[in-house]
Order: sequence, then C-alpha cells, then structure tokens
Amino acid sequence: EGMNCMNKDHGCAHICRETPKGGVACECRPGFELAKNQKDCKLTCNYGNGGCQHTCDDTDTGPVCGCHQKYALHSDGRTCIEKDEAAIESSEYNATSVADVDKRVKRRLLMETCAVNNGGCDRTCKDTATGVRCSCPVGFTLQPDGKTCKDIDECLVNNGGCDHFCRNTVGSFECSCQKGYKLLTDERTCQDIDECSFERTCDHTCINYPGSFECLCHKGYTLYGLTHCGDIDECSISNGSCDYGCLNTMGSYECVCPPGKKLHWNKKDCVEMVKCLPNAKPAPKAQLVCSKTGGIESCFLSCPSNTLFVPDSENSYTLSCGIPVQQGKAQQKRNATLPSCADSLAPPIKQKARFKIKDAKCHLRPRSKEKMKDSGKQAGLDNCQVTFVNLKCDSSKKKRRGRKSPSKEVSHITAEFEVEMKSEEVSDTCNIDCVRKRMEQKLQTAIKTLRKSINKQQFYIQFSGTEYEVAQKPAKATEGHEACSTGQVLQDGKCVTCSTGTFYSGEHNQCVPCSPGTYQDTEGQLTCEPCPSNDGQGVAGARNVSECGGKFNLVIKGLGQCSPGHYSSDGFKPCRVCPLGTYQPEPGRTLCFPCGGGLVTKYEGAVSFQDCETKVHCSPGHYYNSTTHRCIRCPVGTYQPEFGQNYCITCPGNTSTDFDGSTNVTHCKNQHCGGELGDYTGYIESPNYPGDYPANVECIWNINPPPKRRILIVVPEIFLPIEDECGDVLVMRKSASPTSITTYETCQTYERPIAFTSRSRKLWIQFKSNEGNSGKGFQVPYVTYDEDYQQLIEDIVRDGRLYASENHQEILKDKKLIKALFDVLAHPQNYFKYTAQESKEMFPRSFIKLLRSKVSRFLRPYK
Repeated sequence: EGMNCMNKDHGCAHICRETPKGGVACECRPGFELAKNQKDCKLTCNYGNGGCQHTCDDTDTGPVCGCHQKYALHSDGRTCIEKDEAAIESSEYNATSVADVDKRVKRRLLMETCAVNNGGCDRTCKDTATGVRCSCPVGFTLQPDGKTCKDIDECLVNNGGCDHFCRNTVGSFECSCQKGYKLLTDERTCQDIDECSFERTCDHTCINYPGSFECLCHKGYTLYGLTHCGDIDECSISNGSCDYGCLNTMGSYECVCPPGKKLHWNKKDCVEMVKCLPNAKPAPKAQLVCSKTGGIESCFLSCPSNTLFVPDSENSYTLSCGIPVQQGKAQQKRNATLPSCADSLAPPIKQKARFKIKDAKCHLRPRSKEKMKDSGKQAGLDNCQVTFVNLKCDSSKKKRRGRKSPSKEVSHITAEFEVEMKSEEVSDTCNIDCVRKRMEQKLQTAIKTLRKSINKQQFYIQFSGTEYEVAQKPAKATEGHEACSTGQVLQDGKCVTCSTGTFYSGEHNQCVPCSPGTYQDTEGQLTCEPCPSNDGQGVAGARNVSECGGKFNLVIKGLGQCSPGHYSSDGFKPCRVCPLGTYQPEPGRTLCFPCGGGLVTKYEGAVSFQDCETKVHCSPGHYYNSTTHRCIRCPVGTYQPEFGQNYCITCPGNTSTDFDGSTNVTHCKNQHCGGELGDYTGYIESPNYPGDYPANVECIWNINPPPKRRILIVVPEIFLPIEDECGDVLVMRKSASPTSITTYETCQTYERPIAFTSRSRKLWIQFKSNEGNSGKGFQVPYVTYDEDYQQLIEDIVRDGRLYASENHQEILKDKKLIKALFDVLAHPQNYFKYTAQESKEMFPRSFIKLLRSKVSRFLRPYK
C-alpha cells in the first residue's frame, strides 16, 4: 500500500502530511520554517518573538536576538540586561554570593516577556526594565508567586463595612440588611424601614419599632389579620355582663332594660323605676324662670343635673337637662344618676315648640359679665316641675330674593318640655284632669314668654353658675378664644375637648376638674353630675360614679363599691356574698349570675363561671352548655381562647373562621377580596392580607387600562403553600376563558420579586383557595404606561441586572420606591420631578445607572 503517515514515522519534526499523489511531506507549526533536509523545523521570529526578549531578526541560521538602546545582550544570546549590569556581571563572574542568587532570579525574570504566554500572568501583564510585572483588577490580590490573582474576601475585614450582612462575590461583595431594614444608597448602611409611613399599614394606630412595627386598635376594637381592626361584639362575651339585654354598637355596646325598669348607674343592672336608693337625695330638677324687667322678657333655664351637651357641627348643637319619662335611644347613653324619689302620679305633660332667631348663630357662648343683671319679678313655671328639656339649635344662611344684600343667618331652636304632676295638688275642688289642664296652660304661657325672650335674644341657660347665650349675633372682631367651640379649649394651637372628670367653665374659658361630690363621665360637658350620696365628699375630678366615693373605690362613709363576688341592692357597701351556685366578676353590681343547670360553685363569693363545678372541663375552642352539661365546639365565626368558659366570642368586624372550634382571634379572617384598581396605578390583595387568607375563597379582578396604555405588574413576594398540589393558585390572563393568553400563573411561594408586562391589553386575574392549607398570600401593585414606551419598559423588566443584586430586589419590595418608580412609568415626565439629588437618596447607584441609560434614551424629547 502506498506510503502514508500512519504506517511509518517519516522523521518529520512537527507534522506529517499525505500528498495528493500518494506520497508524504513534512510541515511545521506556525512560526517555524522547514529546514533544508525537508524534515526538521527551525524557529522564526514569528513564534514567541524567536525567544528574544527585545528584537528578533530572521537569518539563515535562525533567529538572532538584539536589544534596545542602553541594553546589552546577555551571554544566553536572548535576554537583555542594562549595560552597567553587564559590566559588573563580567568582572564578578566567579564570585559566589547572595548577589549571585539575586542575579539568577533576575536572569530568570529577564527571560520572560508579556508577548509570550501573557508573561505567565493571570490578568494584566506589563513589560518593565526588570522583566514582566503582573497585576490584578480591583477586588483581587496578587499571590506570592507574583502571577496568580485571587479574589479578595472583603467580608473578612470589618464585615466589608456592612452594617448587617456581607456576602462575598467574585471580585466584589454585597451588603444586605435584616428583615425590616433597608440598605441606604451608600450600599453599606442599614436603616430601619418606617412601615408606619406607608399608606394602609394599619387600620388604626401604627407604632414603628427598629426592624418591625405593631398595629394597635382603638378602644372597643380588636386586631385581626396582623394589621386590621374589627369591632368587638361585647354582647357575645357573657352578654356584655348585662343583667337583661345587650346591644352591640361600633366600638362599644349598651345594656338595655325591660319596660318599667331602668339602668342602674353601673350601666349594666336593671333596677325598679320607683325604688329610691337609701341616703340618696333626689337629683335637683331643671328650672325655667322667666321675668320681666323694663318691658323686656328674659328667661333662664338652669340645668343642675342629668345634662348632656352635644355639639353636632360648627353651627348646631343639642342640649338636654333632666330625665325623660320614656328614654329614647339618645338618652339611654346618658342615664339618670339615680332613680328619682318623687312619686310621680300620671304621665307627664309634653310640649314641643319651635322658635326662630334672625341674624344669629347657634353658638352656646358664656354671657359677658356686664350683661348680667339681676332678674326682677318672676313669672311662669313652678320651679321644680320641669322634669326634662331637650333643645336643638340649628343655623343656616338664608338667601334674600331679589335684593343683592348679603344673606342672613337664621337660627332655629326646637325645644321639648316635660312637666310632671304632683299628687299633693289634687284636691276636692280640682281633680287630676283639672290639675293637668292648669299645668298645660301654665306651660303654654311660659312658652309664649319664652318666645318673646328668644326673639329679643334674652334667653340664657345656666350651667355651674355660668350663664350661656343660646345663640348670638356674630361678633365684629372675634376674640382669640372664640376659635374653639364651647366645651373645647386651645392647647398648643389646637382645640382640645375637655376630658372626662372635668367640665368646661365658660367663665374662665378652661377645663375645670369636677368638685368633690360630683363626677363627669362624658367629654366636653358644661357641668358635672352630683354623686349618689350628695354629701359633697369624695375626690375632685371623678370620671365616673364609681370614683364618687373617692378615687380607686376608697371607702368613704361606708359607700365603697361591692367587690367582685359580692352584691347589694345599690352596688355599694354593705354587701352580701354571692351564694353558692352564683358568681359575679365585676365590682359595684346589684346581682350575681347563676351557673345554670343546677350547678354549684366550689365556694361562696365566686367571681367567674370557671368557679362553677361543671361536669366536664371544656378546652379552648369549646363552650359549656349548662342544659346538656356538654362541651360544644364554638360555631364557625366564633372562637374561645380560654379553658372552662360558657360562651364563644364572635369574630370582630366582618370576619369569620374557616372551621368550628377556633381558639384564637387570628383564626378570624376577612373574606373581602382586597385592592384598589386605578387607571394609572393600583394593587390587588388576597383577602385578610397580611394575615392568612381564608379557605374556599375566590377572587376575580379585572384591570382595564385607559386607551393606548398597557400594564406592568410587580409581584414583590407571594406566599402560597406548596404542600397541597396547587390547591391555592393565582392566575393572570387576557380573559376568563381558560384558553386565553396567560401572563402569569403560580401556586407556590416566591420571596424573590419579579416584574413583567402583561401579554394582553386587558387583564383578568383570579385567586382561588381550597379548604386545605393557607398562607399570607400577596399584595401585588401594578402600573399602566403609555404603549409608546413598550420597548423601554420591556428593556427594563427583562434586564437581568434588575434582579441580579439583592439590593435591586429590595427596591421591588420597597413600597415607597415602587411608588416613585411607578409614578415615573405612569407619567414619564415625572422622571424630572424626582430631582437628581432625591433619586440619589432613594435608589442605589447601580439601579439609577441601569435606569438612567434606558430612560434618558427614551425621554430626550421631554428635556
């Protein structure tokens, strides 16, 4: 078989090639030439500069090396050394010393050049007089071999200057922060995120802590879903410990009584109307006194007790004195201190009258000193017989037709009077009907006089020794203190309502503490109520009846309240112990609650249902039924956190539980699908977010942007449990049809954010949960942008650098930054509203760099 390179070594120094005619020929690698014998290869200057350090010339005998000026060729014929060194070398040729070793090292170095194999350097190589010098980029360090580069772990020294966490990366490092903190734009410092500065963080009160926050609810509300406040249904908790009926209201509740009974001052027990309390004087009555001086009628209404002043608005108010016979809803809030001890004979006489005052505003203002003159002859009503007065004053401007004069202020006063009839007035000559007629005439005469006095603006109401004008002409120049309405005083430039335990004194224009023997349990009142004992003893500034006998229930003259486990006919000492089979958790009560079902208590004076000896001990999530003597699971929508209770608490607000037998308020969840869908920006939110979403819920949102706009969505993080084979799923697509274009679908938890543009112009979004697991869910913001910017937006959201660093990911989770970013995307001209300085303070440099390059390309026209 002919010659080929496989079957024989043909002596080629480098490469053997088969020729087309069936022979073989030798070839050389690049940089070499074939020698005359056609087999050997000789070096040329083309390969590694011919091994020369400086210059190389090809000759017939091979490459010849030369040197630059000031250098001489070394004896090895390749390297170059400085001329003076060459002289030393020849003179000290035989000396062996440390210098010799140095020279040998030098010699080795002098053989290297960056032209050959990058001088053996990992990164940058530089030829110097003494040979090659290797160097490394920022973030790397040159190893002792002088060639290799190794990544510096910046985190080892001083944590890389990071406040919290430092993560080493190749050639660099990254700082990050603990949850609840954000990285400042210096990319080192961590600052607490003030969650309370975001919109919608808490329903009521938000308190920021380093790294976290806490939501608190107003009185009468309880927290659910971590940030939401719902009204507590106090009536579900042992009937609000009311003796009879319980009525839940927003943020509070009221106890109600059956007909013929009235609420005790403890606001919970029902007591007989007629019974008087021992050692209690009847509360002083309201008085209407009219007099005529120099042809001018003036009337005074004095309100010593059971008064309530309610400023309805700037130009209207309601005022009541005394106790109406049939209490309406409004008065139930403010019950009589005590049942009156007068023996009322028949239903009272009622009259309603409406008065009109021109050019006056409904302001209850203290009457100035100089106006107050002694009232002369008295006419009208018998002092003690007005049992109740209700006044409403309302102002409105009246336009005058035709004329161009300014509109006039008109005030209307509506007054209801109740007058009682006394048994001692009935005689042989005048029976009960006769007395009634007489009283009605008296009342009508008084109302006529009152009308005249109101017309002349001579009607005054007296509280705590100060007379107030019911309505008055607007003053020319208002004095400083007139800025606040009655019942309020100026504090640090703000109007503050007088608190409980004080009353507004018009005379001094300040809040004055109630004097001993009186109390005030409502804000912004003009007088204090007399205490049941009426003996003028007690503390100043009492905020309710129970403080009457001295603060913190001091026993004064034996008038302390009964303690829990005890009761008495009036709630005050001397008290009796709750008998076996009953209990009383609260002080100052007139009764004890029975355990029910024939149950007894372990001892007398029991203070809770847990002291009743039940047949079984119920665990949380259950309540004891005293009829069947069984523990029953709390129904859906209720919960019970404690052992051994006989009730379940209704979930707050509009929330419910996923299952029965719930033990905690956190099981109460709002079913409402959250979010706000705006034309430019908006968000969608799983029900009960940030608390866990409820089971078996379905939410559907439709985003329809205005014409010529498209949708960009950011999912900062989403929490859906992975355990139940996609039982809970969030899907976004063009329409409800399962075959329409899908933009996004997930049934998992992702804590890394993602931004994307919708693949369709409209978006149909659905969230479904099954009865299995539950999770925190999501709050997903979106923005609509002008479709002319489609390319820019796509460019931004598809750029890997947007998600590459943890800091950039945090931007997509930061509510304030997302708001700023969306603000720019929705209205690009706002890019210039965020001044360079402001954006520097808000966004990391790397992020601004990423955006600026893209945005400025697009936004040139706006400049």
